[in-house]
Amino acid sequence: MRKHRGTRRWGFSLLEVVIVVAIIAILAAIGIPRMSRGARGASDSALTGSLATLRNAIDLYAAEHAGAYPEADKIADQLTKYTSATGTVNATKTGTFLYGPYMRSIPPLPVGAKKGKTGIAAATGDEVGWIYDATEGKIRANTVPGNEGEKDEAGKLYSDY
Repeated sequence: MRKHRGTRRWGFSLLEVVIVVAIIAILAAIGIPRMSRGARGASDSALTGSLATLRNAIDLYAAEHAGAYPEADKIADQLTKYTSATGTVNATKTGTFLYGPYMRSIPPLPVGAKKGKTGIAAATGDEVGWIYDATEGKIRANTVPGNEGEKDEAGKLYSDY
């Protein structure tokens, strides 16, 4: 900032303003891509954590039900409510329904086109966030392999996590 000759006004010259704008543009060009990568990395970590939680709950269910995995059409209830030895579901704990719950709620899918969906099914659907194979007790993200937004920065498909 400098004083103009013959006046008592203080102000910035055009050159000083241009330099400040250029510096701000350079910082934005560096910072914005780094911040967006950070958010995407957080989503990848959230997917890993959600899958670990779901897989642990499925394994605990199988351990308490003589090796039987939750049923594909009942898995959400079987993981979040009380169950009997045969897998029948009840909202409250009783003498018969003494197993579980294994988690408080089904986590939403944190990535991809189905982001935010919490449904679990054997096949894809509008509200399905997770694809579950009841014969092997395996669960994966409901993502479309052909879409560019369905893989992480390293190119690994979210459905392969």
